[in-house]
Order: sequence, then structure tokens, then C-alpha cells
Amino acid sequence: MDKKLGMIENQEAIATKQLVDAVVEGIQEKKGVNITVLDLTSVENTLTSYFVICDGDSNVHVSTIADSVEDYVRKKVADKPFHIEGRENAEWILLDYMDVIVHVFQRPVREFYSLETLWADGERSDIQNLF
Repeated sequence: MDKKLGMIENQEAIATKQLVDAVVEGIQEKKGVNITVLDLTSVENTLTSYFVICDGDSNVHVSTIADSVEDYVRKKVADKPFHIEGRENAEWILLDYMDVIVHVFQRPVREFYSLETLWADGERSDIQNLF
């Protein structure tokens, strides 16, 4: 029984990693910058396994990045967000995929909230810009 549970947990971890990869691809497709992945799996009492954080230059850019993430995730891993916030003013759009929460910020808003500092216990990976 324990072996079967371990296999299920491993499959879930692989699916979550594929989701993170699809999110990053969606961000890169629309030239989102300063992409950071925070692995929170080793942090106790968290709501999610990963944060993926990036920024865009304007309301339109932030909206476009968020739309691209939704499209890539739907195409690559057949998933859709459980919840979305921030579409109205597009200074900070949050896409909640349960195991992965995506934060698309305008740069000044990202600097103000500094999620990377708040969740510094997580393992941080910075993704290099493609352009």
C-alpha cells in the first residue's frame, strides 16, 4: 500500500512540475520578465506548492501575459484556473491552479508586495529572460 501511495505522490509531483513549466512558457511567450519560481513544498502550512511570479510593463502587458498563461496551461496540461483575481485593473493578476499560484505584476506593485521576501523560506529559482 505504501508503494502505491508513493507512486501517486510522485505522479502528482510530475504533473505539478509540468504545470509550472507550462506557466513559465506562457509567460515567456508574451515577454514577461523577471520570472521567479518559488518552490514551497518544504515550507509548512502553505496554501500551494509553487508560486510563479513575473512582471510586465503595463496593464495591457500584464493582461496579455495572464491570457497567455491560461492558453498554454490549457493546451499543454489541460488545466484551467480554479480562481482568478485582478483582471479589472491588471496591476496584479493572480491565477490560482491550486498547486501552482501565478502572480503577474506590474513592476512597482511587485516591488511593493515583495512576495519573494515574504516567502523567503521557499527554494527560489530565477528564470533567465529569453530576449
